[in-house]
Amino acid sequence: MTLRLYDTATRSVRDFVPRVPGQVGVYLCGLTVQAPPHIGHLRSGVNYDVLRRWLVRSGYAVRFVRNITDVDDKVLAKAVESGRPFWSIAYANERILAAVYEALNVLPPTYEPRATGHIPEMHELIGQLIAAGHAYPAADGSGDVYFDVTSYPEYGALSGQRAEMLAPGEDPERAKRDPRDFALWKGAKPEEPEDAEWPSPWGRGRPGWHIECSAMARRYLGAEFDIHGGGLDLVFPHHENEIAQSRAAGLPFARYWVHHGLLNLGEAKMSKSLGNVIDMPAVAAKGVRPVELRYYLAAPHYRSRIDYSDEALHEAAVAYRRVEGFVQRAAERVGALAPGELPPGFVEAMDDDLNTSAALAYLHEAVRKGNTALNAADDAGVGGALGAVRAMLGLLGLDPLDEAWRGDGAGGDLYATVDSLVRLALEQRAQARARKDWAAADAVRDQLKYAGIVVEDTPHGPRWTIDGR
Repeated sequence: MTLRLYDTATRSVRDFVPRVPGQVGVYLCGLTVQAPPHIGHLRSGVNYDVLRRWLVRSGYAVRFVRNITDVDDKVLAKAVESGRPFWSIAYANERILAAVYEALNVLPPTYEPRATGHIPEMHELIGQLIAAGHAYPAADGSGDVYFDVTSYPEYGALSGQRAEMLAPGEDPERAKRDPRDFALWKGAKPEEPEDAEWPSPWGRGRPGWHIECSAMARRYLGAEFDIHGGGLDLVFPHHENEIAQSRAAGLPFARYWVHHGLLNLGEAKMSKSLGNVIDMPAVAAKGVRPVELRYYLAAPHYRSRIDYSDEALHEAAVAYRRVEGFVQRAAERVGALAPGELPPGFVEAMDDDLNTSAALAYLHEAVRKGNTALNAADDAGVGGALGAVRAMLGLLGLDPLDEAWRGDGAGGDLYATVDSLVRLALEQRAQARARKDWAAADAVRDQLKYAGIVVEDTPHGPRWTIDGR
């Protein structure tokens, strides 16, 4: 079956046909790093990581580009507020983002360009737009350069809005010909840090947000590429403006536009600017490991909205623990068999616009059959189920036997600390049993049980879980 994706531009599910057979170029709008990431941002990383893994499984060589916006209004506002250099803030948060993505088993991108490293490419693209009559330097001498929205008749097509009905762009008080025109280059302002300025043909200044992505996408993927991704909140104005400036400059740009749903906290999307965020440390404090958070973020269909609640997060964690528990018990019985064949229903669900919600039904059915085989001491059945389960989990980045989840309790510092403490208690229990002090050994086990730690004695030694995990 051919992979089919929902394309925002056509508002339809389309068969995916790459520009070059066997090769796929993907550009994902990365984060503006004015603050550490929250789990709403992490949904983007996980969802497009699943897309990437499925493209590779489908036989494509994937060039995956995810940018870093390290100079922007928000970054500079944070720099002025804190008295720190903007690049110091951006780099510190970029490092946190990289560590969190690694903890979630999100594969590193092929390229991860920073906006500040591509100023010449932005100048070139802006110059092309001015020469073609689609952009103009402001007449007030500010050094601003704006895209002329009226010069691009198809403006508004992605978001489904007519250009005349759209709200004004950023900096409405600046010297624009039309209030909807948006900035390609922003002239230097006295209230902004001097180290956030670059020389340009139009005076010292810095790039606008939208031109950054168009320039970086062309640099790493060429004039035309296959998939442009991002959150639904980027459809307008960011992606609308990217399309306008890129195609006005003669670039075919993206063939498919793929957008993931938002993660809401209450009635509003999770947002650093709104202050309603839950980040990785907060998730760890709830006793949820990174692998369980990844499951929580990957389980719903990528286009669906997630309404966050602690209860839903813990339900997802418990669901993953059941899967993980089967994999561990099965591996102890028949060995850590290599991933096997994917169930046809799982493949069909994933090819149907990456329907992870439907695909997971086949995963849990295989786990159920595997547990039945374990109870019946049916090693052949156990092995078959384990191979299928590992294959499905691997495509979702969730295989507990994957090296990415080994060595530190599935990637979490909190879990690793608990693991060290539990192992110390189990060592004391083993010593008590060795000297036949059964009362002391039972006391250790009971204390762990009261703390929510369940100890199971296996032929390979004691194995501990949390709440039957």
